Amino acid sequence: MYKALLMHGVLSGREIAELICFPYQLINPLLMDLKSRQFVAHRTTATMGDFFYSLTDAGKQNAKDAKENSNYCGPAPVNFDDYVKSVALQSIRNESPTPDDVKAAFNDLVVEDEVLETVGPAIISGRGLFLFGEPGNGKTSIAERICRTFGDEIYIPKAIWAEGDIIQLYDPQTHEAVPMDHDNHFDERWVKIKRPTVMVGGELTMDALEIKYNETTKVSEAPLQMKANGGIFLIDDFGRQRVATDELLNRWIVPLEKQYDFLVLANGKKIQTPFDQLIIFSTNLNPADLVDDAFLRRIPYKIHVHNPDEPQFHNLFRFQADRMNMPYDQAMVQYLIDTYYTGQRDFRCCHPRDLLSQIINTAKYKGYAPTMTKEGFDKACQIYFSAMGI
Repeated sequence: MYKALLMHGVLSGREIAELICFPYQLINPLLMDLKSRQFVAHRTTATMGDFFYSLTDAGKQNAKDAKENSNYCGPAPVNFDDYVKSVALQSIRNESPTPDDVKAAFNDLVVEDEVLETVGPAIISGRGLFLFGEPGNGKTSIAERICRTFGDEIYIPKAIWAEGDIIQLYDPQTHEAVPMDHDNHFDERWVKIKRPTVMVGGELTMDALEIKYNETTKVSEAPLQMKANGGIFLIDDFGRQRVATDELLNRWIVPLEKQYDFLVLANGKKIQTPFDQLIIFSTNLNPADLVDDAFLRRIPYKIHVHNPDEPQFHNLFRFQADRMNMPYDQAMVQYLIDTYYTGQRDFRCCHPRDLLSQIINTAKYKGYAPTMTKEGFDKACQIYFSAMGI
């Protein structure tokens, strides 16, 4: 409250309550106490029996002292123990998706039945998953859809109070907030979100897996794996990070085995945090060439995402043509295969989408309805494959 008034100058009791996400019924007695101790003063009356407040000189000094510890001024942090309990109550290990749930989550993607049959048990295990295979076959798309099978939303604190430090957990760039009905029984310090999917690629560094302390604001930011609790942590293009693979894998040994992690706060204290997420390693390389047997045992599920065969390639074209409102022409797709694939290159799951997009863009530019033609495929392949160097 001190820092809110120091920052804004004059606020009503209800405005203070809204800023720190506390019920006005709890804030009002505290403000009355601060007034009686001459730390705040009434400026004018407000609506519904409320008042506008400002800091006295003594109150300003208290606010400045508080800012020495932290510049944080926002929703009141939730106690760390309450956060730990909330993760357990909303654990992904409480989820048991059925085959129908998995199929529904993948209804906008063409995936082999073998992949779906492995995805379900992997989700239930909550232990970890390797997706590997050639680039362009939908490994990232598969990983993104796995989180849909969890279904429901979860609640997370906007900020956490841990051993004297404030950790900001809610990240609008990572978490997708869900609108909800606000009533008197809802604790505004929490936010309802869709189960998170945190995705990182080659830019991942070891620092991103530790609590990050801002020297200016004196506030800490939760690491990536903490933001991923209750959902999925996808390490895309695994094996091509700037950090050494062995170093990264060693960082995951305890969390994968014990389902908890150790983090060091800015004050030097160590806390044990939940590690409640399905971690997915997606790579173009063979896992056996990246990690040793000991680590592979900790990732019980491995899914090889294969190149499609010719019938599957036709199905992918049919699926993408339907999505793009383009007539499917089997003869033209066969022309494409005979001319540009047979004996020249492998099929990839991304090719139908990418080639049809080229045809659609050209048709839109020239003002005619997109259709599958020899000329259209010739032009699309000339551009697409020459640019890719294949």
